[in-house]
Amino acid sequence: MRTTMINTVRAVAVAVGTILATGCGTDLAPADHAAATAPTHASSSSASVSFGQTAVRRELQAAVTAAGLTGGKVEAGFGSHQESHSLVDTGKKGEAAALGTRLTPCVVTWVPTEQYRSLRAADSADTQRRLEAMLSSLTARGWKEGTPQQKAPVGGSGTYFMASYKKKGWFLHARHLTAPSLDQVTVMVTETACFNRLTDEERALIEN
Repeated sequence: MRTTMINTVRAVAVAVGTILATGCGTDLAPADHAAATAPTHASSSSASVSFGQTAVRRELQAAVTAAGLTGGKVEAGFGSHQESHSLVDTGKKGEAAALGTRLTPCVVTWVPTEQYRSLRAADSADTQRRLEAMLSSLTARGWKEGTPQQKAPVGGSGTYFMASYKKKGWFLHARHLTAPSLDQVTVMVTETACFNRLTDEERALIEN
């Protein structure tokens, strides 16, 4: 039973990792896709410059601090938590690594330093409260909810929470995955237009 639960948790984590890496999916309405793929005009270019990666990092760090979430750091790129889905050993590892480097200006990530993966008790309810406080802080800074927050059971004794927000061409995914020996939080923000410029081959490098 425990093995089954762990496998379920890992499967969910990989699936969510793909969504986080691409920064797109069902959370974007057709209008959002159209806006992201439309030709870039001077006004939109100016807006992008005024709310770029530095501004995103600043706002996310402020929200993390306000919520009392400790450890880790808000950083550019996929961060130290980057998992195997983006660097899979398929003979194209070098290409995937190069793509990840190229996408660094389009990604902002925050992951706590301490991710509970042992029998050590973790107060996942407190983590959830702080995560929701962080999201509320972002809302106060103008981030709009992409889809309603979702929380579902995982493996019978775990939970999976996901929320998405957007602001000025940036798309934020937050997740909280829990199990008896797991309390894992990830927040990733991606620039929609940047990822929409990927070719099918480049997208496959991330998703596989």
